[in-house]
Amino acid sequence: MALDNGGGQSDRRTGGPSAPLPSDRPTVRPEGQTLAGASLFVRYANLVRLPHTVFALPFALLGVIAASHHFPVGWRTVALVVLAFTAARFVAMGVNRIADRRIDAANPRTRDRELPAGRLTSGQAWIAVVVAAAVFVWAAYALNPLCFALSPLALLWVSAYSLTKRFTHWSHLWLGFSLAIAPAGGYVAVAGTWSEPWWLLWMMALAVTCWVGGFDVFYALQDEAFDRAFGLRSAVVRLGQARSILFAKVLHGVAVLALLGFGWGAHLGAWYYAGVAVGAAVLAWEHQLVKPGDLSRLNAAFFNANGVVSVVVFLGALLDRIV
Repeated sequence: MALDNGGGQSDRRTGGPSAPLPSDRPTVRPEGQTLAGASLFVRYANLVRLPHTVFALPFALLGVIAASHHFPVGWRTVALVVLAFTAARFVAMGVNRIADRRIDAANPRTRDRELPAGRLTSGQAWIAVVVAAAVFVWAAYALNPLCFALSPLALLWVSAYSLTKRFTHWSHLWLGFSLAIAPAGGYVAVAGTWSEPWWLLWMMALAVTCWVGGFDVFYALQDEAFDRAFGLRSAVVRLGQARSILFAKVLHGVAVLALLGFGWGAHLGAWYYAGVAVGAAVLAWEHQLVKPGDLSRLNAAFFNANGVVSVVVFLGALLDRIV
């Protein structure tokens, strides 16, 4: 996810000219999962894969549910949490697309994204990012002073993710922690303070970091040949397919354990643990589909199934709260 220097494509580490792609690379499927239409709204939505917000938002709302056991929650607070999360995700995805626009143009899988395909200009993208950042800060201000004080740090962290593959193979974990801010933010939005016990939100952050990190390792498997040719860094480039798949297994195992620890610390009940069990089963199913040298089932359905994990865990916590 390199930033270009205004000239041609550059190597993420050296800034030199990009390397040619290997001629024997596997066939790469272009990205799907986009909305149909050509309106400005649709183009902005596709720029940041806006519908996919639903897959990560449940963890933000899980923080709200955890806080609701000790603090009152109104619909205004819930609406502001949803707005803040959506705006922060827009900023993160928008900056990433801008930073990677020249790299995306060279990658067969990503060359039809809105910026490299010319459906949006960089200027249009930057305008949307600035507006989204302002909306996020306003929503944080409307929630409580602690959210407002932390909002610049959150924006800085999620935006900096776009630079990480220039200098580390472990950008997957940076991305994971970017999304892990969401449940902590949801809790603080309701409580106005950190959790009690103090480790509760850190346990949730660990779960989300490892869930997203493992998922992103799978995602990077698609681009191994491209990343190697362009000098981009990832766990797959560092470890190879077999060991990176094992790394993803370890991350997802830790995620499940951390979800269990969070449930224990938050005094959640049977419905929550049932949701975690279903989520763990989905993760186990995913790992049966991907083998070193065989990525044929690493498709849109696979990635959508991964998003179900957050939904079922949230629904379990919600049922535990209201039933």
